[in-house]
Formats: sequence, structure tokens, C-alpha cells
Amino acid sequence: MKRIVTLAIAVLALASCGGKHQALLPNVSGKAGEIMVVIEKSDWEGAVGNATRELLACDCPWFLMREPLYSLSNVPHGGFADIFKVHRNIVYFDIDPQVATTRVKYLQNVWASPQAVVNISAPDSQTAVELLQKDGAKIVAFIEQAERDRVIRNTMRYEEKNLGAMVAEIFGGCLHFPTGYQFKKKTSDFIWIADEKQYTIQGVFVYRYPALGTDEDFSVANIIAHRNEVLRNNVPGMFDNTYMTTGSLPSPYVEYLKYQGRNFAQTRGYWEVANDYMGGPFVSHSFYSPDGIYVVVCDAFVYAPKYDKRQYLRQVESLLYSWEWKEEKAQN
Repeated sequence: MKRIVTLAIAVLALASCGGKHQALLPNVSGKAGEIMVVIEKSDWEGAVGNATRELLACDCPWFLMREPLYSLSNVPHGGFADIFKVHRNIVYFDIDPQVATTRVKYLQNVWASPQAVVNISAPDSQTAVELLQKDGAKIVAFIEQAERDRVIRNTMRYEEKNLGAMVAEIFGGCLHFPTGYQFKKKTSDFIWIADEKQYTIQGVFVYRYPALGTDEDFSVANIIAHRNEVLRNNVPGMFDNTYMTTGSLPSPYVEYLKYQGRNFAQTRGYWEVANDYMGGPFVSHSFYSPDGIYVVVCDAFVYAPKYDKRQYLRQVESLLYSWEWKEEKAQN
């Protein structure tokens, strides 16, 4: 995957926040996808608040319907009581002329566990806005990974281990699935596992196909062409001549990322059922098998026509980050 631009998703945590300190902390509060912003009212209603909302409450770029990336609430410093300090995600602004060092700090498990805290220190509001603009991608990545890690932690606690074993048997590596997910279909190069409820479906496909061994393996056109072929052959719709495929609007797009030493192409887009009216968001990770013979794809999708889809997708997307090759799993 020669042309991949690596993106550091994992960020630094405080060494002092582990061990005995973490064991004594209360569990975090708040719903998944929420952020508590600690900031004075004048700044929240001014340029800093506007920049914060533009960064963290913007529309999810991969959804057809408008949904904010995160749900924000705010509290001034004087009202930042213990009940708020245990929130799962906190962005804490320290805007004061006496601030000695202008910086953004990324902290974990300060008042609760597992907690993500972003501390933004600036001498004035303009500088705070500049910090948000400069470090925006890193701030979002830090909170996103904290949300994923919570899902993975709960998954490992309530894991359906037989499902991971079925994936490993075919592909030499596995994902981890929590209680509720069930086996749907398996071939020599494809497996389908899903959590299906009355009004929602969170599903994962894992499949592979021969690699070209060139940059074309991870072009959006090649990824989608193989995706459509695999889904047409393996994922039928409810009626004759219907099957899952990839929608053209919005156009799928690919990012080249690195996580825990593994390079992969992340593709986002919308799936739909050909000749029918079902659809929803998907995200996939494409990467080489250890021997380079195959491209392996882990593809997560959501169907939730009655509900907002942000958290459903975030949950199932998190499972993709739990991928382990057999060798890695044996070492852990």
C-alpha cells in the first residue's frame, strides 16, 4: 500500500492516569456521542463557541440526512461541579491572559474512567480559535478513538467468541463481536455477521479477493467494483432481482490511514438495494493479507430507517478497529 498517507489516530495519554489511580475512578457518565464543553458563557456565545460547534457539531459528512458529528452541552467553569466532571468526553477551555503556555493537551481518565479530556489553554479568545483550527483534526480523532475504545472494551467483556473464530478460520484474522451478533452466511471467501432487531440492522461483511499488488488495489474505483461484485453474489434483497450494492450519491470516498501499525484504506459511502428502496451508510477497511496475495475487506453497514444513524454506525464501525491477525492474537 505504497501511496498510503498515514494518519495517527491514537494520541498520547497521561502516564499518571493508569494503575491504582484509574482503579479508584468512577465510571463515566453521559451518552455515547456527547461532549461536555467547559467554557465561559461569553466565549461560548462568541467566536470560540462558533469554532467549537463548527468542528464538533458539524453535519456528519457521510450521511444523507443531517446529523451532528457530536451532541454538545456546555457549562461555565464556576458550574463545573462533580456531576459534570465524570462526563465521558470533556473539552475544557482555559482562556486567561495569565496562561503561560498556549497548547492543546490530550488527557485520559482525569476524573472518571474511561474518559477523554481535551484541555485548550490560550491567553485570549482569538488564540483559542486558532488552536481549534490548527489541531481540529487531532481533537476529533482523539475523541473518535475514545468512543471506539469504549465500544471495543464492552465488546471484549461480552464477546461472542465463536463468531471471531469463524472469521479467523477463513481469513487468518478476526474481528470481535459482542452479544447480539449472529452468523448469517459463509463461503470460502465471504462471511456475513449481523445484529438484527425489529427496526435496526448492524451488519459486518468480511471478504477477500486476489490482490493486484499495485496502488490500484486501494483506489476507490477498484474497492467499489469488488464490493459490488461480492454483494451482488452474496447479499440478496427481499424480492427477486434485488441485491445490495453501492449507491452513487453521495459518491464513495477513500482515506488512507494507519492504526496500531496497520495500513488500510477506509472507504465511506451509502449502500442501497438494487431495484428496491432500502439503504443506509457503510464504512469499510481494506488491507493486504500478511502474504500480500489477497486484499481483505471488513465492511460495516447500518439500516435504521426510523432512527438517527450516527451512533449505530459508530458502534459497528468500532468493531472494524478490533481486527487481529492470528499471530498478533497469540502474542496478546
